[in-house]
Amino acid sequence: MIKVTRLNHSELILNADLIEFIERTPDTVITMTTGRKVLVRETAEEVVRRVIAYRREVGPVRLRCEDEEKEE
Repeated sequence: MIKVTRLNHSELILNADLIEFIERTPDTVITMTTGRKVLVRETAEEVVRRVIAYRREVGPVRLRCEDEEKEE
């Protein structure tokens, strides 16, 4: 999950795994796999950095779970 800020300054937490693509129009528009679009104050590059940080944080947990399943 990543935290972003809507244009009206309210915070929103998005499931980073459901982001389909990010556009600059010039505002940053995040399109989710559900088709929902979210306009945010962060730049596209900042959103990408947050997604990468999120995946680095949860990546080892997923690997551990997969390793545990292999042992069973």
